[in-house]
Amino acid sequence: MQKKITVLAGDGIGPEVTKQALKVLRAVAKAYDHEFSFQEGLVGAAAIDATGNPFPEETEKLCLDADAVLFGAIGHPKYDNDPNAKVRPEQGLLAMRKKLGLFSNVRPVKSYEAISHISPLKERVVKDVDFVVFRELTGGIYFGEPRGRNEKGDTAFDTCIYSKSEIQRIAIQAFEAAKKRRKHVTLVDKANVMATSRLWRETVSECGKNYPEIKLDYMFIDNAAMKLIQNPGFFDVVLTENMFGDILTDAASVITGSLGMLPSASLGEKVQLFEPIHGSYPEVAGLSKANPLGAILSAAMLINYAFGMTEESNAIKNAVDQSLKEGYVTEDINHEQFHTTEEVGDKIATLVYASKKQHA
Repeated sequence: MQKKITVLAGDGIGPEVTKQALKVLRAVAKAYDHEFSFQEGLVGAAAIDATGNPFPEETEKLCLDADAVLFGAIGHPKYDNDPNAKVRPEQGLLAMRKKLGLFSNVRPVKSYEAISHISPLKERVVKDVDFVVFRELTGGIYFGEPRGRNEKGDTAFDTCIYSKSEIQRIAIQAFEAAKKRRKHVTLVDKANVMATSRLWRETVSECGKNYPEIKLDYMFIDNAAMKLIQNPGFFDVVLTENMFGDILTDAASVITGSLGMLPSASLGEKVQLFEPIHGSYPEVAGLSKANPLGAILSAAMLINYAFGMTEESNAIKNAVDQSLKEGYVTEDINHEQFHTTEEVGDKIATLVYASKKQHA
């Protein structure tokens, strides 16, 4: 199978972890007789430095011309630490989501027995956790208008807007995903306070009638935040709006014990994009300390969601699991016995290729 992948390595540790994901994808191509071509584009601070735009038109064209997009990370201290900066790397992220129509962010959260001891939660709490969050990505308070300040500058305002059609399209994705999992969807909202949340409840409830085999329940965001820490195993498919999803998924990232472990997919009508959920982490950029497993697992999601390569995707996930069991990990997981970013990438690629040969 021939597929074209646009690679947006981005800033900070983005290029390092993306390099390892590409290494694993090349191992998949070699082992399973596929052909992946990679085209690189600029995004974030790197794009601002080169073009003045955090998401240049050239990059947008590369994304729309691809079968899928693999993305690293965005962010740089020289912009983060400058409150007067008129153009910021993160603006490129929002622009990318909007221009590419990436309305659905999918974040699987899974615990791994081999590293459950490094989670800040008790091992019995994180045992067998396996759920996925569907976060609406292009609506809500992050994009609503009007926004800004009054003439005096002493009052600020943001607007949260959602339409029924925006809610329906991601609700359908969540219900369809639940059919293949444990058949349980939890809508997280604030319907006791917010009008937009009440529209979410009405719309999702209507949508749920088309899926009688799926259990649908509702949970306020504050209760969901507590439940996520007390009993994360309760969840199967979580469906929520933009800001609530942003907060919940970052909170959920601590369950595995390392932010570097979690992948994500951003799905839309035009193209699909895959990225680790961690930021650019500039403090360790260039030191080969970054955990590449989130990026590698994002590559596994890419070939599964975008290309339908279930066997190949499972080979990557099994290789990651094996690497964790053998203790072949970066410093964030084991401070005493650890390997470099490059070494972990090599390990996963070798395991993927070897697993195919064993079953040939």
